[in-house]
Amino acid sequence: MNEPANFLKLMQGSSLLFGANAPFIEELYEQYLADPKSVTAEWKAYFDALPPLPGGAHDQAHRKIQQAFAAMPKTTVSSAIAPDAELERKQVYVLQLINAHRFLGVRVANLDPLNRHAKPVIAELDPAYYGLGEADMDTTFDTGSLVGGARMTLREILKLLRQTYCGSIGAEYMYISDVGQKRWIQNRLESVRGLPGYDAAQRRHILERLTAAETLERYLHTKYVGQKRFSLEGGDTLVPLLDHLLQRCGKQGALEAVIGMAHRGRLNVLVNILGKQPKMLFAEFEGVHAEHLTSGDVKYHQGFSANIATPGGSLHVALAFNPSHLESVDPVVEGSVRARQHRCGDHDGNRVIPILLHGDAAFAGQGVVMETLNMSQTRGYRTGGTIHIIINNQIGFTASDARDTRSSAYCSDVAKMIDAPIFHVNADDPEAVLLITEIALDYRMQFNRDVVIDLVCFRKLGHNEQDEPLVTQPFMYRFIRQHPGTRTRYAQQLAEQGVVQPDEAEAMIADYRKALDEGRNIVELAPALVERANWTRFKRDVPWDAAVDTAVPLERLRQLAAPLTTVPENFTLHARVQKIVEDRVAMAKGELSLDWGMAENLAYATLLTEGCPVRLTGQDCRRGTFFHRHATWHDQNRKEWHEGAYTPLQHLSPDQADFVVVDSLLSEEAVLGFEYGYATAEPDSLVLWEAQFGDFANGAQVVIDQFIASGEVKWGRMCGLVMLLPHGYEGQGAEHSSGRIERYLQLCADYNIQVCIPSSPAQMFHLLRRQMLRPMRKPLIVFTPKSLLRSKDAASPLSDLTQGRFQPVIPEVDALDAGKVRRIIACSGKVYYELLAARRAKGISDMAIIRIEQLYPFPHDDFTAQIAAYPNAGELVWCQEEPGNQGAWHRIQHYLLRHMRKGMRLDYALRASSAAPAAGYLAVHNEQQKAVIEAAFRPDLDVKNNPGDRRNEHL
Repeated sequence: MNEPANFLKLMQGSSLLFGANAPFIEELYEQYLADPKSVTAEWKAYFDALPPLPGGAHDQAHRKIQQAFAAMPKTTVSSAIAPDAELERKQVYVLQLINAHRFLGVRVANLDPLNRHAKPVIAELDPAYYGLGEADMDTTFDTGSLVGGARMTLREILKLLRQTYCGSIGAEYMYISDVGQKRWIQNRLESVRGLPGYDAAQRRHILERLTAAETLERYLHTKYVGQKRFSLEGGDTLVPLLDHLLQRCGKQGALEAVIGMAHRGRLNVLVNILGKQPKMLFAEFEGVHAEHLTSGDVKYHQGFSANIATPGGSLHVALAFNPSHLESVDPVVEGSVRARQHRCGDHDGNRVIPILLHGDAAFAGQGVVMETLNMSQTRGYRTGGTIHIIINNQIGFTASDARDTRSSAYCSDVAKMIDAPIFHVNADDPEAVLLITEIALDYRMQFNRDVVIDLVCFRKLGHNEQDEPLVTQPFMYRFIRQHPGTRTRYAQQLAEQGVVQPDEAEAMIADYRKALDEGRNIVELAPALVERANWTRFKRDVPWDAAVDTAVPLERLRQLAAPLTTVPENFTLHARVQKIVEDRVAMAKGELSLDWGMAENLAYATLLTEGCPVRLTGQDCRRGTFFHRHATWHDQNRKEWHEGAYTPLQHLSPDQADFVVVDSLLSEEAVLGFEYGYATAEPDSLVLWEAQFGDFANGAQVVIDQFIASGEVKWGRMCGLVMLLPHGYEGQGAEHSSGRIERYLQLCADYNIQVCIPSSPAQMFHLLRRQMLRPMRKPLIVFTPKSLLRSKDAASPLSDLTQGRFQPVIPEVDALDAGKVRRIIACSGKVYYELLAARRAKGISDMAIIRIEQLYPFPHDDFTAQIAAYPNAGELVWCQEEPGNQGAWHRIQHYLLRHMRKGMRLDYALRASSAAPAAGYLAVHNEQQKAVIEAAFRPDLDVKNNPGDRRNEHL
């Protein structure tokens, strides 16, 4: 319908909008807003004629109708309408007014403690917009789904709506597609009208928690003048919020909670929530530090864990360690939670709760937030819903404001992508904050989905205690200087209401300061109830070259190969996969040499049947990027998308450990962070992340630098995470050739990580088993092959798995006369096979080729033994595919020089230094590759015959 008059004719004589029909009409209307085609043509025409409601899911050119309805009470058309039709028209508008408050009430809610800005005029929240005036205020209308009575006067309806949606709480949830979730939230908010109604004891407890938060900050400010602590002042209500949240978690049966947060307010949370002894904190301010950490970290990055008392018993709470890369801790927490849930059999996710604290600018501005939200409901990464708390100080980092930090109305808007409800709340109303905390947790426990609390506050001091905020924010800080503090305001409110006496509020300050002076615990602690991961048996001082038996008897390998190659009945494999399975049957019989995929699957199978769980994730890792792993098979005749997947490694034996393989979302930073968090919480599981190509890890560099490479020396956090990074120069261009070996070697120090380049399936088998069988846990970076995955030259006999171990250095394989060898060529990875083929083709017998399979920690003894094996060799050449400014050359040359005999000469064969990792043109690649191989075998170490010496000044 295009005209209001036609719409009104449709309305005349109708009685559909009254009584029990009103909720039905409202359901249809919400259905229409999501998809106009989902309702019948009659109802579509009916709703098309209504003034459009902002927030709807579709656009309509309804300005003409909108204006006509606004003017309708004054027109002769309106006065000519029958009384019943007029009332029905108003009933429609009342329902729209209710929905308008649910959609838009947040825009005029009293959220800013500083009250800096005038509230916007939202026409849709004004009854006059719908032609409703004072004369209608005492008219009774059906309320639809509004909680509070089936029929109410318009005056009562408005009061309820404004108390609920326009007070200290601003709720956003009408975009949620699930009607049941929306109705649940409406019931919780509207049933109490956004007013908590706590008793006197609870309100005094809130004041005590506010006192603790404020007094600690002021105590530190005077005791340690000028030292950075990233004060919570202005956001003090976070402490009663977290206290209430954790107490309620325990009451609802949770056993653990894991918290991730940046540095703002961290010291306050450590002392006032987790119960870290104040004397420990003061000692850190005074320079005391852990002697066993070679690096350590600043106090506002430190993690902590404790068991706190709750009405439901002891709750173990862990605060994750976090560097200054703010939101990068988010997926780390999620991974840690998932591991803990797995350990205690928490399949629903209600016994271990993730809690993430964010800054307003970081939540809107850092992409890892979106990546973490996106994984929240995926099969491999869900944790049963996360409680997100934004400490919204309305200023972002240092000198920014909302015009510079985001392009949306609210910092929390990114959470709408996963239908997470968002509750904005004024931090100056602690009781409203606690009410929203209850609703948020209950929603999470009911629906196992993420929920966001946007705690709107301010930052009393600068970004840190040495910063002067007036320099860039003079307007805002005029308001802040006039603000007495949340604790003071709340204490005055309670005193006026007779809940506390004025001297009682001051006594709380004195009592807290006394506890600080005495260094006593502020939080009631409790005995541990949950089983913790056992890290005590892992040693930091185990020699890297200590032998570990990774061989597996032949009969056992063949027993495990049977379920790995058994196809279920009535299960049709793709023809290419069928051929791979048939080949693996032959490999198990010894008729074919093992390829990479079979050796890797056998490594997992042996560990699983020895009680070691395995978790493997990555983009397309079930199949394998290069069609090599096939850990999961897919029935080609399946009828539904969710049917017909079979994972042989899950069907080895009844008592095997869990095997999880996940095709991850298209994310590197969040997924790698998740797996790091998982590995730090579960030392007994082999946790692997595979990049689709090695350079995909570039997108996760923060996780690699700040957590994986340095977590142990900064925080003492051991981790056995394995990164699989496909690497090799096959002419695929600059983007997918190099896994950036040089970056990992640059991070190597303090025996922090392992960097390995296995060149055969047997090496991979032993390497993976060594990772779990050794009494140590260190991250393992594995540069895996691409073209070698199915190369016959790189295959291994089954017998190589039944004997030996991972070899950090592999000696020459041909029977050369050691006394006649004049040159040793050292290399790693795929280039070895090209060197071997070239030497054999050229008939060269005086140049030995050795493979260095472990670049760090460097295998000093094994390499020295190879130098000694050729007593007359006067030349050592390092050969690599990568350009001279990349790859292993710059790091490894120091090790080579250290172990060369006196008089030996060191040189290299490599690509010339380059800004890109590899050539983009196949012809150029082939030319360069040929030149590198030729240079390794050049008769003498003449600079002019070494391609790596072109543009040498750029090295």
